[in-house]
Amino acid sequence: MTDVVAAAAAGPVAAPAVPAPAPACVPGALAPRARFFPALAAVYRAQLSRARVARIPLLFVATFQSVGIMILMRGVVDGGGGSEARAVVAGSSVLVVAFVALNLLAQYFGQLRASGGLDHYATLPVPPASVVLGAAAAYASFTLPGTLVTAVFGCVLFGLPMGGLWILAAVVPLAGAALAGLGAALGLLAPRQELATLAGQLGMSAALLLGVLPPERMPELIVWARDLLPSTYGVQAFAETFAPHPDWAAVVLDLGVCGAVGVLSLAAATWAYRRAAVR
Repeated sequence: MTDVVAAAAAGPVAAPAVPAPAPACVPGALAPRARFFPALAAVYRAQLSRARVARIPLLFVATFQSVGIMILMRGVVDGGGGSEARAVVAGSSVLVVAFVALNLLAQYFGQLRASGGLDHYATLPVPPASVVLGAAAAYASFTLPGTLVTAVFGCVLFGLPMGGLWILAAVVPLAGAALAGLGAALGLLAPRQELATLAGQLGMSAALLLGVLPPERMPELIVWARDLLPSTYGVQAFAETFAPHPDWAAVVLDLGVCGAVGVLSLAAATWAYRRAAVR
């Protein structure tokens, strides 16, 4: 009884706190945008798992194609470490990167745009750059084994030293980034899927004709066009390592140009992704 009186004298009892109602969902509101690097890692893992089964046979085709080109060129180019032999081996090795990173990525983004897959990515709270970079990195990851096999076979076929093959650890990602950005931009900007496939095929053909053939036997106009191809600088850096006394300053310069072109091409692909996603 005493407790009841004391409670009454103390005043009214405070009502228990009721949690505020959750704000109503706003139509069209998205979750908070994910950070760049976690989103990039998630897209990379997803693309890698999707491409692992379907792309391995195509990587075998790319490697077999490059090896076949070197066998054909061996009939007209002497071995023994000449500049022409170095150009053929380096160009054929980087051609594996062009087949996967440029050709297949152009077809993938062209198909993604035609099938409405970009609408799915547009609803996800991930930065556009992470989608482009994640897909490009996943495709480029398949190129290193084929490039290494092609380079080893070419060294044996043309009698070149294998001591400089370590440079592929820099050539493959840098040339892959440049070609992957170009392939993604071609696939995203093409108005139809068939045109994206055609653009990827033409780009790979340009990498074949301008990258594998020795520049000493080309007209001056073709040499200028060769300088516009992003993979050319990766080919030149790799070919220089076969020389008896490599010019490492030229190798670093070519790799730097290749990396700068890669940044620009991936930025162009990101812009093309934003442009295609809003349509």
